[in-house]
Amino acid sequence: MKKILIIIIILLSSNCLAHMEHYKKYNKIEMDIFRNGELIGYNYYSFKRNGSETIVTNQIKFSVKVLGATIFRVEGYGEEKYLKDQLISYHSKTIQNDKEKFVSLLFDKNTNKFDIRGSSYSGKTSGNNIVGNWWSHKILQTDTQISPISGSVKEQVVTFIGKEKIEQYGKIYNVDRFTIKSKDMTLPKDKKLDFNVWYDPDTSQIIRVSYSRMGNWEYRLKHFE
Repeated sequence: MKKILIIIIILLSSNCLAHMEHYKKYNKIEMDIFRNGELIGYNYYSFKRNGSETIVTNQIKFSVKVLGATIFRVEGYGEEKYLKDQLISYHSKTIQNDKEKFVSLLFDKNTNKFDIRGSSYSGKTSGNNIVGNWWSHKILQTDTQISPISGSVKEQVVTFIGKEKIEQYGKIYNVDRFTIKSKDMTLPKDKKLDFNVWYDPDTSQIIRVSYSRMGNWEYRLKHFE
């Protein structure tokens, strides 16, 4: 078991060193969002590059209906800006059931910290943290993630479950399965991280994410180019 864990740590550490390099061939990543097996929306990521700078934009939209009435709706837009591998800014606005949430994040290279102003948290945190979006495999390599919707900083524990073969949209993927859970197990259930993640090491892409909260949710990779 110890040998397996060492191999996993080495693999993830080597991936971390060339994070944005793994995505230089992608211009778009599209994920469908399902709840209880029903398609309810999408999460799209687009990549633009200018020399050593990369801008990743994120569009998300979904709505949950019961008996024809919308009971939950989310629509948002975010923009991550990287200089080489370092995230230097992130801005997002999200409407959740007519309530506006936001994040404004800037990197201070002198202190190696992020200055966050968000709807749930304002303050400083380590510049090694990442924004918790599903396009990036770095979410599997960090102890802490920043909410892309509200700016809250969440400690997490990532566990390797095993290798699996899954089918999705007519394609077969050989994936590594992980769980992401909150380090603080005393958090209220609606605040806890509790995700299953299927990751394809050959393409550096997250193929599927699932979790249970007011139903069974899945994000599924549909298309990339």
